[in-house]
Amino acid sequence: MVDLKPKKGKLLIAEPTLTGDVSFNRSVVLLAEHNEEGSVGFILNKPLEYNISDLVTEIEIPLQVYNGGPVEQDNLYFIHKVPELIANSVEISDGIYWGGDFDKTINLINKQIISEQDIRFFLGYSGWSSLQLDQELSSKSWVVVKNDYESDLIHKSSEAFWKEKMIELGGNYLLWSNSPENPSLN
Repeated sequence: MVDLKPKKGKLLIAEPTLTGDVSFNRSVVLLAEHNEEGSVGFILNKPLEYNISDLVTEIEIPLQVYNGGPVEQDNLYFIHKVPELIANSVEISDGIYWGGDFDKTINLINKQIISEQDIRFFLGYSGWSSLQLDQELSSKSWVVVKNDYESDLIHKSSEAFWKEKMIELGGNYLLWSNSPENPSLN
């Protein structure tokens, strides 16, 4: 299950040692891009307290918005699994796509052709400069795993996703699956 090389479409699971990191503590990140220039991903399991209609008044359906990461948190991003409906989408992998024609997306959401099962919105993204992610992997900040959920990842991931991944990793990670979010408050 553990894959040592980062690649777009893979998942980054925050190691339990990242407990002091406000942005990535207990995060599961979908890598949307990884190349010699750097990496881009979206945190899948950090819902925010508002929905898309709070941010984009043209959208009438209250879809959840997630914290995608600490970079450009004033920008909205989305991943989806309906490239046949959203032009100019970029394939990440395994039936998951990034971005596309936003005006058409708004229209399709309002017509309820696209639902929360098809799309996920993020404020901000997670970004790493060239070799930065490799350095973090070497220092054991992340575990890289295959996305076994493929396009179902969009509605599968929840706040409990990190805990589920710790259980799947097994071994010493099982101990961390039930630990408090901030062990110093225990």
